[in-house]
Amino acid sequence: MGTIVVIGGGEISELETLGIDREVVKLTHKPNPKALFIPTASSDAPGYCDTFNKVYGDILGCETSHLLLVSQNYTHEEITDLITSADLIYVGGGNTRKMLEIWRNTGVDTLLKEAYTSGTVLAGLSAGSICWFEYGHSDSEAFDDQGEWQYIKLEAMGILSGIHCPHYNEDIRVEDFSRMVNGGSVTGIAVDNNCAIVYKENEYKVMSTRDEAKAYRVMDSEQGVMITEIEQHPSYKPLHELYGAL
Repeated sequence: MGTIVVIGGGEISELETLGIDREVVKLTHKPNPKALFIPTASSDAPGYCDTFNKVYGDILGCETSHLLLVSQNYTHEEITDLITSADLIYVGGGNTRKMLEIWRNTGVDTLLKEAYTSGTVLAGLSAGSICWFEYGHSDSEAFDDQGEWQYIKLEAMGILSGIHCPHYNEDIRVEDFSRMVNGGSVTGIAVDNNCAIVYKENEYKVMSTRDEAKAYRVMDSEQGVMITEIEQHPSYKPLHELYGAL
């Protein structure tokens, strides 16, 4: 098993997640790691790439590069080289469904799974946090039979167990995520903006850049859907405690 940092949300351009980003870099155990940014979900937004260069490059001292799957064409060898040469890979937010489709078509999903097992630090925000789980609670271009926009359950890469909801403190996500978890057997992992869960080998810890930012375990039970705050500790805790029975 490797290391994945799941970030619920926050404005990286405003340095709202800087403490978390600093931890991502620290996890590589290198003074100037190679950091690859994959902004597929935002259609390779140039401003997003500039922000990544500023935060992970100028501020945190990484050697940055980008994998631009929407706006550029690569050979499979070029994609493989970018991914395998990175010490850390950060996936940006945006349209999760579109991102996963592109990854499956280009083989990026398989390469990221291989990077995980080889020890590359993986991280991401919003779509970039959903992608690592079995399923995600997503707002990616989904409408019901009446043409009303709705949240959908997306199948993701399945490196991490459970169904994940980022931006948990936004909109109606608390209620809707409970609806999605209700009646199922999959553990829900919900993370507020400015909060993250670090999965490292068989351990985890929660960290945040705001006191009010939390992470939660959401599970169905005989008494209905139960929402439990995942406590923050300075040290890592056994991973089985995160997914244990209520």
